[in-house]
Amino acid sequence: MHRPIDEPGFGDEGRGAGHGPVSVPPPYRPHPAPGDTPGPWTGVPAPPTGPWADSQGTPDPGRVDPRVLGALLARHGWRRRGGAAGRYSRWTPPGSGTGTSLLVPESRAFPDCEDLLGEALTALARSATPSAREVLTGLAVPSDEIRWWRDVPPGPAGIVPWTVQEQLRSAARQLLLAGALAVRGRAGYYGARHRRPAQASLETVVVGAAPGGRGLTAFLPVSPGRPIAVRLYHALHAAREATDYQRATGGMEAFDTAVEAGVSRELTEALVALVRGTEGARIALEWAPSAGAPEGCAARPEPVEFSPGDLPALREASARYLTDEPSVPVRLTGAVVRMRRSGPRGEGIVRLRVLGGAEVPHVRVRLDEEAYRTAGHAHLVGLPIRVVGRLESRGGFRRLTDASGVVPVQVDETERDRLMKSLQENLDFFEEACGPDEG
Repeated sequence: MHRPIDEPGFGDEGRGAGHGPVSVPPPYRPHPAPGDTPGPWTGVPAPPTGPWADSQGTPDPGRVDPRVLGALLARHGWRRRGGAAGRYSRWTPPGSGTGTSLLVPESRAFPDCEDLLGEALTALARSATPSAREVLTGLAVPSDEIRWWRDVPPGPAGIVPWTVQEQLRSAARQLLLAGALAVRGRAGYYGARHRRPAQASLETVVVGAAPGGRGLTAFLPVSPGRPIAVRLYHALHAAREATDYQRATGGMEAFDTAVEAGVSRELTEALVALVRGTEGARIALEWAPSAGAPEGCAARPEPVEFSPGDLPALREASARYLTDEPSVPVRLTGAVVRMRRSGPRGEGIVRLRVLGGAEVPHVRVRLDEEAYRTAGHAHLVGLPIRVVGRLESRGGFRRLTDASGVVPVQVDETERDRLMKSLQENLDFFEEACGPDEG
């Protein structure tokens, strides 16, 4: 099945990267244990529907490049078994080779090209082979594919336990988010910075679980997902090289330089989560056949592997990134959403919804008595404030220290009305927060 990257539950509808809603069938869940809670990222991908497909989810043969279809079949383990040279090829499913074979024309110049493509696509849509759904997905939206595989002990009937599958899905989500964060700038530790736009950039990603629960595939649409795939390509190889260097020499210098390639605390933590509890894990990336390999990347990247022996180096790097990331001087504008102090006088703590000047949604700032009063009055008249300080890495860049220069900021009438409405909806809170003498 396919799901948007952050969709919270089962039974909703996903999206097909601009190609209309994706109908999500009930997921496959082996032997659920009492008290299990279903979650995303499970099942076998189903072909989405939309303007490119008919009512049964079969892609329009007139919009399919036979060379791309052949490349996807080969990628997903289908076997080419002859055919008429220069005219069409015959493909059989992976494994034993039993099941319906497909006739795929070599190019659209073949006279019966569209008829053969239509028959092949219909057979794929009806096929019980899991890879058939992945082939149809690759045809629907040109996508780069990222595959995760974990070497874990099997459960009953050779199926990986549900909790272990959840660990894989969680680690994969963390890794994709680390790549999306790295696209927006290089840092050893992001914390809350860039998180909201990074998560939004993953909304078009869909995923499918491999049979048995040991593997997972994410499909990143070339537009807009390719920058994330490229960044992960460089970051994963840099992390592998830095880990090898640390294990060979004991030095962490390679992890410092790997930040420029996209390695961060978020990425090393994702790798730790992926490898922990396994005998090894592998990440492979394959480019969309219709788009080709991006500049500076191998056409057929080798999988990147990590083992339990890499965990100490990855954990040390993660801790190093957390402590070494410096605080950031900022001059931000924010709307007051919460005020608190222990009495009617003295300094207090203000929570701001950031409107500009920093890449975080909210910050907390401790203000002296005069600045605290200024912030309260600004909120009461529906105005944000501007403040200068340092965004601290401790706590995830959610705290502003050394605050000074607190002044109200004029905004347009629309924004002011919205802020005033927010105040009216929280009058009880503000009367308590400001204290009896603050009006």
